[in-house]
Amino acid sequence: MCGISCILSLANAAQRHSNQQPRNGEHKAAIGAERQKLDKELDASLAQIAHRGPDSCGKWIGEDCRVVRYSGISHLPSLTTTLTQGPQWTNVTPALGHVRLSINDLSPSAAQPFHSPTHGIHAVVNGEFYDYDAIRARLETETQYQFTSRSDSEIIIALYLHYGLNFTEHLRGEFACVLWDERREVFVAVRDRYGIKPLFWTVQDDGHGAGGKRLLVAAEMKAFLPLGWEPEWDVRSLKDAGWNHDTRTLFKGVQKIRPGHYMTCQSFGHVEERPYWDTSFPDKRTIDPRTPQELIEGVRERMLEAVRLRLRADVPIGVYLSGGIDSSVIAGMVSHLVKEQNVSVGSASPTDRVTCFSVAFDEDSGFDESSIANRTAEWLGVKYIKKLMNEEELAKRFEDAVWHCEQHNPDLNFVGKFALSEVPQEAGYKVVLTGEGADEVLAGYPVYLPDYLREPDTAYEAHNPLSEAERQKQLELAEEEAREHYRSIGADAGNSAIGVPRLMLNNISTIDGMTAFQPDVFASWTDTSHAACDPHMVIACNPDGITRHYINSKWHPLHSALYVWSKGNLPNIFLTCLGDRTEMAHSIEARTPFLDHQLTEYVNALPPSVKLRWSPDKRRFVEKWVLREASKPFITQELYERKKHPYSAPTRYPRGGPLWRLMGGLLTREKVEGLGFVGWEKVEGLVGEAFGEEGSPKAMRLALVVAAWVVMAERFGVRTARPEGGLLR
Repeated sequence: MCGISCILSLANAAQRHSNQQPRNGEHKAAIGAERQKLDKELDASLAQIAHRGPDSCGKWIGEDCRVVRYSGISHLPSLTTTLTQGPQWTNVTPALGHVRLSINDLSPSAAQPFHSPTHGIHAVVNGEFYDYDAIRARLETETQYQFTSRSDSEIIIALYLHYGLNFTEHLRGEFACVLWDERREVFVAVRDRYGIKPLFWTVQDDGHGAGGKRLLVAAEMKAFLPLGWEPEWDVRSLKDAGWNHDTRTLFKGVQKIRPGHYMTCQSFGHVEERPYWDTSFPDKRTIDPRTPQELIEGVRERMLEAVRLRLRADVPIGVYLSGGIDSSVIAGMVSHLVKEQNVSVGSASPTDRVTCFSVAFDEDSGFDESSIANRTAEWLGVKYIKKLMNEEELAKRFEDAVWHCEQHNPDLNFVGKFALSEVPQEAGYKVVLTGEGADEVLAGYPVYLPDYLREPDTAYEAHNPLSEAERQKQLELAEEEAREHYRSIGADAGNSAIGVPRLMLNNISTIDGMTAFQPDVFASWTDTSHAACDPHMVIACNPDGITRHYINSKWHPLHSALYVWSKGNLPNIFLTCLGDRTEMAHSIEARTPFLDHQLTEYVNALPPSVKLRWSPDKRRFVEKWVLREASKPFITQELYERKKHPYSAPTRYPRGGPLWRLMGGLLTREKVEGLGFVGWEKVEGLVGEAFGEEGSPKAMRLALVVAAWVVMAERFGVRTARPEGGLLR
C-alpha cells in the first residue's frame, strides 16, 4: 500500500517519429536543467502524499534522456526550456514516483519503481496483489523471468511481459499501478476492479508557453499541486453529483480512472480508457438448480479463502471490528484460521492473539456499537482496542479528514473512520482487514428492498418462501416506507414517476436513494450558467449501452440496483471517505475480503432471494441471508439475529460546543461567498438550525458539506467560481 505520482509529456506525430539526437552541449545542458526541474517537481509531489508511504521514496526519470526534435511548430509540447536559436528539443521520457509503505519484503530490494532493464519496462504499484507466490512460481517456470525481490508488486512486470495488456486479468487484490514500456512507448495506468485504490489523472500545460501538454497521474489529487495544477471548482459536477456517479471529481479537468479499467497512452499521443473487467449477473429467466445449502457452503468456502489470502504479510495484521456482521465475520474467520489451521496473521505467530480495533461514540448518542463489538471480541477470545470519539475529538479532526478525503461528506462517519485508523497506527500495526463491500455485493441496504420486490425471482422459485401475493403486498409497503423516509429527511425522492432515467434502468428505485441528499445551497447564477443538472440522469448514463441492455432485458432489478450502486456510491464514497483515504492518512493498509473478485463473481451469480430473503415466521426480510448462514459458525447469536444498522456518526450536538464553534468559524459570509458557487442566503442560518436539542439533521448535513468546501478552498487554494468562466483568485 503506497502512493504514486507520474508525469508523461504528450507529443504529436512529428515528435514521435523523430529519432535525431542533440548535436551540441548547449542542448544537452538545457535537457539536464529540465531533468533537474522535473526531479524537484516529483519530490514535491511525492511529499504531498508521503502519508501513503512513509517508509521510503523512489523515482525514475528515463536514464537514456531520450530526446526528439521539432522545428518551427509552435503548438508542439516541450518539457525543456525554449532555446532562442535553432532547433528545439524536448525530453519525452516519463517520470514515475513512488512512496512506500513496506508490507511484503521489507528489504531495500522491494523498493519501487521496479525495472526490467533488459526489456525496458518500469512500474510503480499502490496496493496489494494476492496469491502472488503461485503466480510468481508459474511465471518463473513458464518465462524464466528473474525476480529481484520477494515483493508482490514485482509480478506486474513479469505478467506484462508474458501476457501483454492481458496481464490485468491475472491480478487479484486492491491496487492502482502505472507501467511504462519504453520500447513500445506504451504508458499504462490500471485501477482495481472495485475502485478500492484511487487513481486520478489530468492534462495540463507543460509550463513553457508553446502549447505543450503533459499527463499527470497520481493516487491523490493533492499530488498535482506542486506540478503546477491550479484547482478550479467543477460546479456542474457538484450540482449533478457527477463526482459521485461518474468519472468526474469536484475539480475541473481532474478525473478518476474507472474501477476495472486501464488507461493507455501510446507513443506520447492519444489517451484512452478501456475496461478489463465488469460486474455481471445471470439471466433472471435461467433456473438455478442448486440447493440453499450448496450456496451457503459455496459462500463460506470462498469467504475463508479470501480472508486467508489477506493474512499474508511481513508485518502484523489486525482487524477492524464494529457491531455489525460484516467486520465480525471477518474477525471470526481470522480467529478460526489461526486456531484451527495454524495460519499466521501477517508476521505474528499463530500463538499470538488476534488484535481488533474499534471506535466508540458516546453511549447516549444512539450510534455507539462498541458494546456489541466488545461482546464479540470476548466470545472470539481476541484482543480488543478501542478509541472513544466524543464531540471534541470529532471537531478536532474534521479539517484534516476533509483534506485527506478531497471531497465533502454529509455525515461525520468519515471523521470517525479517520480517527479509527489512528488506533492500529498507535499500536504499531500497518495492515488491517475490514468489512467494506458486503452490503453492496450481498444486498445489505434497505434501499434495495423495493427493487428486489419489483419482479418475482423466477430463477429460484422452488426455494423461495415469498409467495407472489406476498411479494405484491410487500412491494407496496416497501415503496410507501421509502417515500415516508425521504419525506422525513426533506429529500425530493421516492417519486415513482421520475421518467427517463428510471426507464433507462428498468424502473429501479435505488437511484432515488442514491440522490436523496442533494445540497440545495447553490448560488442563483449556477442555474443559468450551466445546462440542466439531473443526478438521476447522470446515474442512468454511467453504465454503458450494453450494460443498460442487460439491465432492461436480462438482469433481475435487485441485481441492476447492486450494479448501479457499486459503480457510484461504493467507489466514490464508501471506499473513499470510509476506506482508503481515511486509512492511508495514517499509513494504514486496509484489505477488503468481501471485494475479492473470485468471491464476488460467485455471489453475483446467486439468485436474488438468497441475498434478500423473506422470513415467514418473523414476517420480515433478512438482508444478506446467505452471508448470515455462511457466517453462523464464526459469529455470536446476537449478531446472527441483528438487523442491519448502517455505520454513522451522531447527528445532534449542543449549541456552544466544539462542533458548533467549528461550523460557525467555517461558515462565515466571507468564506462562503469566497467559494463563488454557494448562495449565502441559503447558508446563513444553517448553524442555528443544525445545533441544539431540536437541531435539524438536514441542516447539519448541509452545514458539514459547505464547511468541507470551505476547508478544501483554503487548503487547495481553489479559485473562486464565477459565471461565464470569470474566475477570481
